[in-house]
Amino acid sequence: MKRVLVIDDDQAILNYLNIVLMQEGRFQVTTLEDSEQACEIIRSQPYDILLLDMDMPEVTGLDILRFLGKEKIALPAIVLTGVEDVELAVSAMKLGAFDYLTKPVDRDHLLGVMQKALDHLAIKQQVLGEVVSLDSLEHQHAFKDIITGNTQMLRLFQIVEKIARTNNSVLVWGESGTGKELIARAIHDISRRRDKKFIAVNAGVFANELFASEFFGHTKGAFSGAGSEKRGFLQEAHQGTLFLDEIGELSLPIQVKLLRVLQEGEFFPVGSTRNIKVDVRIIAATNKNLMEEVKRGNFRKDLFYRLNINSIYLPPLRDREGDILLLANHFLQHFSTLSGKKISNLSKQVCLCLESYDFPGNVRELMNIINSAVIVESSAELQQKSLPHYFLDNVAECAVPEAGATMMSLQEVQLQHIRRVLRFTDGNRTQAAKILGISRVSLINKIKQFGL
Repeated sequence: MKRVLVIDDDQAILNYLNIVLMQEGRFQVTTLEDSEQACEIIRSQPYDILLLDMDMPEVTGLDILRFLGKEKIALPAIVLTGVEDVELAVSAMKLGAFDYLTKPVDRDHLLGVMQKALDHLAIKQQVLGEVVSLDSLEHQHAFKDIITGNTQMLRLFQIVEKIARTNNSVLVWGESGTGKELIARAIHDISRRRDKKFIAVNAGVFANELFASEFFGHTKGAFSGAGSEKRGFLQEAHQGTLFLDEIGELSLPIQVKLLRVLQEGEFFPVGSTRNIKVDVRIIAATNKNLMEEVKRGNFRKDLFYRLNINSIYLPPLRDREGDILLLANHFLQHFSTLSGKKISNLSKQVCLCLESYDFPGNVRELMNIINSAVIVESSAELQQKSLPHYFLDNVAECAVPEAGATMMSLQEVQLQHIRRVLRFTDGNRTQAAKILGISRVSLINKIKQFGL
């Protein structure tokens, strides 16, 4: 029997929910009309799920959600309210609410959401109780392209393994450069669809008119230039997985059509009145706060909840303790091999600089920094002076001189670095300017200035 606590200042609502849940025969229900007693009851009694009204006197639903967060109580909360208030929904979700339902609550919908909340809690509890290591993963091969030794990331991999076995849509969110597509590929490689196609689409690179044609396909003559029938991404991914990156960039009309695909498993190609059935798993990714986009009217709330059946948050690199130097050494070996160099390790000063930087571009930025530095490094150890100038400008506090180095003026540093890059490019000024991150005209002016 799952223990359910229902808090609402309307006794009629409490009676209705009590009857609905008791009829299921699998819930032990406690109802509470006086929200001022809520925190004490939650603290003293263990519950599996909370149904919570928002608009209550004295102690509101948001107050109770704040209490759960402050006390670190892992109690899935489903918010109930009589008002269609997007701003209130955003506030509740930010405070950790599992879902948000508007009264009057549909019985089947409520029971479905409650089951999802219980399943989500079971996965978290199982993962937290397991010893975390790569060896504990059943599908290590699926994560081979994600370099990490961080406990938080390894726990995330365990959750990914469990989510991958379902057929649910998944929303992967996090900052740019954190590896969202790699997680999407891992989900596909573990799933029952692994022998079918995985198609990755960046929704942000298409104009919305073009995206509709590419996504749904089109008939011959559907628009100017449509000389033949075209299968879209959806048909190509039939029985497989479709990864939609930057889902927050889709226009509202496209969002409506995508929602139909998720709900009905069908769509209409552009220019056609014949619907096509499709069996495809959608994995969406975003670096935006979609709840904020819902609040602004830029993203449909129903589509957000449909995509967010399972949600995976990828932490930024700065929060992955131990991974910065692990990844830096991995990229060092990779790019050294590609360039035919033998750079064996990072200098102490380079390590200090890397660990003091917050990497707004995350893993992708770290990879580019090491790649750039390897190009200009001429010794067997990656030196601080080979790191990109923009990076060193942002970590000035760690940019201490190498042991035994002679201090140089800024002009001397520029002179040496430009000379080194020109030597590397065999005097090709266009290539050198690209590596230096300046225009070709600026480089020519520097060459004249320094008499190179």
